[in-house]
Amino acid sequence: MHIIITDAWLAKSRAMHLSGFKLMGVGVLASVLLMLGAITTYHWVFLEGVRRSWPGFAPVARLVHQNEASSQNAYLRANLDAMARRLGEMQARMVQIDSLGERVAGLAGLNPAQFKAPQGSGGALVGGRDLSMEELMAALDQIDQTSGSRVDWLTVVESRLFDQKIQRTMVPTEKPVANTPVGSPFGFRIDPITGRSALHTGLDFPAEPGTPILAAAGGVVVVQEYHAAYGNMVEIDHGNDLITRYAHSSKVLVKKGDIVKRGQKIAEVGTTGRSTGPHLHFEVWVAGVPQDPGRFLAAGENLASAKQAAPASRKP
Repeated sequence: MHIIITDAWLAKSRAMHLSGFKLMGVGVLASVLLMLGAITTYHWVFLEGVRRSWPGFAPVARLVHQNEASSQNAYLRANLDAMARRLGEMQARMVQIDSLGERVAGLAGLNPAQFKAPQGSGGALVGGRDLSMEELMAALDQIDQTSGSRVDWLTVVESRLFDQKIQRTMVPTEKPVANTPVGSPFGFRIDPITGRSALHTGLDFPAEPGTPILAAAGGVVVVQEYHAAYGNMVEIDHGNDLITRYAHSSKVLVKKGDIVKRGQKIAEVGTTGRSTGPHLHFEVWVAGVPQDPGRFLAAGENLASAKQAAPASRKP
């Protein structure tokens, strides 16, 4: 009997405990619903009061609106100030670009006045004020137009410098046989075979058979043949009626139509054709007239010396 009473009491306690949790959950739910209802009622009453112009609601609405407008204005002003600072930096950079472009234009052989940098301006700041959105947009449009014209002009300068570089690479200033002095110069001499005075139309570079023969400049191979006087001969067209000829080689490494670069190995020294010993006979022709190759090679040496002296002159 005692056990039965105890079990009944435990079941009753459990039921009361579960009912307490349910009551707590209902209370929390009711509190949330009450808060949501209060917020909804407040907003409805506030909006209705503003819409119907109830006494006391209009000033509160204006105050809220002013606070929101003030926050938005402050945010916009901060952004405008930041953009104005960036605009000033861009304008300063454009001045630097203009100055650099003017110098580069002079190096390219163009008229620097066409790339005239804007006149400097400045002075004491009197009555400074913040830029408006309209003024800021107008300044940005002006920079956009200026930068576009500068890009076009710098493209022209780049094209001119590229053309000059190509022209330099097409001029035969590279020595065709490295580290080899000239044996017989250009001009009249005693012919080594006939013993009579004759015009020597090129330079002779005595060297061991198999010594590399290098292209004096970039161009296109227009002749590769065996000639009775020149032996194994190669001619390279460099454009502008400028041709170089390489004669007496023992081995030719290029063929007609090949494009060669400055300093590229095109043949090897030999003694083929009308020759008394292994050497390279090198000629330069301009518009069908033989020229002294020494003048071209000397120009290349002077240019190389100037490039080497330039870094040394910059040192303190």
